[in-house]
Amino acid sequence: MKKMNVESFNLDHTKVSAPYVRLAGVKEGQNGDVVRKYDIRFKQPNKEHMEMPALHSLEHLMAEHIRNYTDHVVDLSPMGCQTGFYLTMINHEDYEEVLDILEKTLRDVLNATEVPACNEVQCGWAANHSLEGAKQLAKEMLEKRNEWSIVFKEE
Repeated sequence: MKKMNVESFNLDHTKVSAPYVRLAGVKEGQNGDVVRKYDIRFKQPNKEHMEMPALHSLEHLMAEHIRNYTDHVVDLSPMGCQTGFYLTMINHEDYEEVLDILEKTLRDVLNATEVPACNEVQCGWAANHSLEGAKQLAKEMLEKRNEWSIVFKEE
């Protein structure tokens, strides 16, 4: 396979086993800041995906709540394939702490009573949300918490 510029395009998606949380890249800036990108995979690539209203609400909920647990978040973005999210953090290298932060964030999703910024002023597609769908995705991910560090399962 030809080496691609995008890290995830070089990942054999037929070999991974979701759910997982994988360090997908590290970049060091000229002033010494270190940026880490995590692949937070909720669904098995090419086998299942998150429906857009649930994914959209989960994005809003996670992006808002994860910042309650760390000041190192740069961005949390959904993957276009609808199987997960990318979490970008600066100057934070503790993988186990990332897992704990993600767990706390998903527990907040389960307790949410509304989707943050779910209105036409703050959201580009405010009609496309599902709080219950987001909660279901969070529940499914949390049920497999002990597997998040396993990216490739042995056959």
